[in-house]
Amino acid sequence: MARRILVIEDDSAIRRGIVDALRFKGFHVIEAANGKDGMRAAEGVDCDLVLLDLVLPGCGGMEILRVIRAGRPTLPVIILTARGEENDRVEGLSGGADDYVVKPFSVKELLARVEAVLRRSPERPTDVTQVPFPGGVADLARGEARFDDGTRCELSEKEAELLRYLAANAGRAVSRDEILSRVWRIDPRGGETRTIDMHVARLREKLRDDPHAPRVILTVRGKGYAFATPNAVPADSTPAREGRT
Repeated sequence: MARRILVIEDDSAIRRGIVDALRFKGFHVIEAANGKDGMRAAEGVDCDLVLLDLVLPGCGGMEILRVIRAGRPTLPVIILTARGEENDRVEGLSGGADDYVVKPFSVKELLARVEAVLRRSPERPTDVTQVPFPGGVADLARGEARFDDGTRCELSEKEAELLRYLAANAGRAVSRDEILSRVWRIDPRGGETRTIDMHVARLREKLRDDPHAPRVILTVRGKGYAFATPNAVPADSTPAREGRT
């Protein structure tokens, strides 16, 4: 599946050059030519990376960046701007940008930065199809868990998506807000995180993961959940009953 990149840039010539180069490299590109459309796209479009101009008519790039970080904390963002002073670079990076490219830039350099940021991003875990766990393996393509004793258990579509995302980020504490944003595709600012806890509880039950001493999905106090791995379990992870911790 082609990765989706949102380009928010008001200069039509620059935007067209970026879009053409990305499409030539096989990316699916969504365009926004002003701040208002860019904000709307940033809030509603499913994408893997955002190329964001700082100076935009209607709504500034820093405001869009703040909204992106509030709703989708791990979505990669590369800032594009003609303002190359150190203070502007610091402001963008401090605001949560993953990289910063000063105009004029070469297309070759931009593509290299896009590829580098995507390689280290946890945003797109769609390549995870088999998830081993103590006592069995989850086949996400089939939507089932198979156990060593020969029995099977069906996983709902959302349970499989949740397990895929946690497994793709194994050993990292994933917040409930991030799960709402990346798995449920909804704005986490409403605070409706109880559904995450209920799905984790059901998933633990189906995977025969003891909620009082879990070995598959750990509760990380004050943060969220982590998929346990032998060598990459967060040091502050502790089992806990479901609910806000």
